[in-house]
Amino acid sequence: MIRRWWRAYRGSRLGTRLALGLGVLSLVVFAVVGTVLTTYMREYLERQLADQMKLVQVVQSKDAAAHGTVERKPYYGWYTAVYDVSGGSADLRTPAEVPADSGALAALARTMARSDEDLTRTVRIGGHGPYLLRACEVEPGVVLVSAAPLGDVEDTVEQLITVQVVVFGLALAALVVFGRRMLRRGLKPLSDMASTAHGIASHDLTESAARLSLRADGRDGGQEVAELRTAFNTMLEHIDASLAVRARAEQRLRRFVADASHELRTPLMSVRGYADLFQYAPANAPGERERHLARLRAEAARMGALLDDLLLLARLDADEVEAPLRWEEADLAELVRQAAEAFRAARPDRPLTVTVASGAQAPLLRLDPQRIRQVLDNLLTNTAVHTPPGTKVAVTVSGAPGAARVSVADTGPGVPAADRDRIFDRFYRVDKARSRDRGGSGLGLSVAASLVRAHGGTIELADEPGATVFTVTLPAGRR
Repeated sequence: MIRRWWRAYRGSRLGTRLALGLGVLSLVVFAVVGTVLTTYMREYLERQLADQMKLVQVVQSKDAAAHGTVERKPYYGWYTAVYDVSGGSADLRTPAEVPADSGALAALARTMARSDEDLTRTVRIGGHGPYLLRACEVEPGVVLVSAAPLGDVEDTVEQLITVQVVVFGLALAALVVFGRRMLRRGLKPLSDMASTAHGIASHDLTESAARLSLRADGRDGGQEVAELRTAFNTMLEHIDASLAVRARAEQRLRRFVADASHELRTPLMSVRGYADLFQYAPANAPGERERHLARLRAEAARMGALLDDLLLLARLDADEVEAPLRWEEADLAELVRQAAEAFRAARPDRPLTVTVASGAQAPLLRLDPQRIRQVLDNLLTNTAVHTPPGTKVAVTVSGAPGAARVSVADTGPGVPAADRDRIFDRFYRVDKARSRDRGGSGLGLSVAASLVRAHGGTIELADEPGATVFTVTLPAGRR
């Protein structure tokens, strides 16, 4: 039975459990208060009766000393007896008004003979109920014992207990009922948050653009509930942000897969087409065969370069324990000069100037020379691809506190404002038609940005009328 009640209690709502707990606590408090009040009232009434008996016994003692017994009639229901006590016996003087069972009076008289103070006892006399006995010494060897009924005291105490039970019961019922309502109102914000959580659970989080528009609002519940509400809403904001990041990552992944498929499809189709040509006799002529093989090698090299860039980006994104960088101390200015010489040899129609600021050539940086050279080549190639012949290109090497900077600027048409935010995205090209007469795979700037970040640096685009400037900043103390 108790176990079943306990399971039912644990399965009830928090408001009901708090109300029941409050009721039990109130019941304990009421019981303690009622017990203390009843005990105090009983002692108070008995003390008042004992004081009254003391006053009465003053008169009765004089009467007993004068006449040998108490001749005055006692109060209704009271008993008065005078005992001669000698040795261990107590002899009742007559006439006396005593109950049939007067053993308790005689026993108190014998005890009084051995005491120096007046004695008081509460006893139950057979057939008469509880009595308060009081004994005093009239003279040596003579003891006066008076007995007063406690029926009125008991009736008063019982009435007090009845009143307490009724009042405390009503107070307990009102406390549980109104306390339950107050608790329900106070816990309503928690119920609202539970409803919000259920709404979120029913929300379809598999959608790419899923957003949790539900929030816990309100101002009731006190400071603790307000803190919980704030933490709950903060958690929802964090989930929203995570969902947004996931949606963007999925979109980038889909776009990446589509772009990679698009970029690989063209060289694969070329390889397949040239391979099919070898089935025909004219294609097996020495001149035709060499020309087709050259095209096959070129397409294979193009696919190899594309796959190498994709593999490099994947390794950089994975943040492997062994980073794909070979660190050593190198002269950044010398790397810039080597990249410039290679650019001039491949693009003689583009005037290129290199400027090394004073002091920028002195310190050596710890970096991967091949990867930084790849960054410089990609930036220079980007200027050649997206600017007309004859466009001036300038490379500047400068120093900064704790860093070194390389700026690649051209005087071409610039980057449209709509494309600046995505200029470093993978497979993104300003040329929306995806024509390859003026563009590559769209991975050059993305690879450059990833390599610079792997070195702990930054790459920025500053596009102004008449000039496009890419600035690479590398930390000097990178280890």
